[in-house]
Amino acid sequence: MKKGLIILFVFVFSSISLVNAACELDASMINQDPYPAVPGNYVKLVFQITGTENPECGRISIELLEKYPISFDPGESSLVQIRGGTYQRDYSSYLIVPYKVRLDENALNGENKIEVRFGKGNLSESYKSKSFNIEVEDTHADFEIFIKAYDAKTKKLTFEILNIAESNVEALTLEIPKQDNITILGSKTNILGDLDSNEYTTADFTATPKQGEITIKISYSDAINKRRTIEKKVLFEPEYFKPSDADQKKPWYVYLIYILIAGAVVYFFYRHRKKKKERYGHHIRRHH
Repeated sequence: MKKGLIILFVFVFSSISLVNAACELDASMINQDPYPAVPGNYVKLVFQITGTENPECGRISIELLEKYPISFDPGESSLVQIRGGTYQRDYSSYLIVPYKVRLDENALNGENKIEVRFGKGNLSESYKSKSFNIEVEDTHADFEIFIKAYDAKTKKLTFEILNIAESNVEALTLEIPKQDNITILGSKTNILGDLDSNEYTTADFTATPKQGEITIKISYSDAINKRRTIEKKVLFEPEYFKPSDADQKKPWYVYLIYILIAGAVVYFFYRHRKKKKERYGHHIRRHH
């Protein structure tokens, strides 16, 4: 009797092991659209789950984890559940699971990791986890900006700005916020328009800058029409913008002073000479 129970136990245990061994699931990502993905936009991800053709797997769960850099729209579920033995209508021995997710607007350029969990049941006890990469093209721009020229007489201050990013920008504007190192005369904002990658443009302001750093706000619309703003600091050094000797023209009243001084010198010279002649003539008349 005991021998029969042992044989039955071994048979049942072996059967369970064979069933469990037969339910082998695996996942792979077979498509990303668009490629590369753009931060702030939707991206479609398609996964292939193999092993789902086995009805012994029971209920199968597949979940794309909602964490940076992806998120689901409200009401959209990240969990897909099917019964084992379910697969494509063409009788291929795998299941296709598509997702439409939004990519974080601050996703980094290049490869970004996402994670998929899958297994039998509701994934609360045992499951497999696999990581995949989605390719991202960062639409953030960056700029180099410096002071090209400054005329202290006209107070014309010219900035030169270069788009050093790989992406083009639209509706580019420069703003000089209120600060101690510069006084703006007139508009504090200059609209520059579109600026392609590795291209430059200039912006003119009427201002009185002081020695030191000037804070500049740069705003632009990126490839997904997202409005972005960054700050840059520019060092103003007055000694580099002093006019040459030829350009250092004196104001009109300085020349007037020169003329008055010269006239006074001539006047006193002739007056002194006239008095000297008069004394000399008076001396001659006395001797005669």
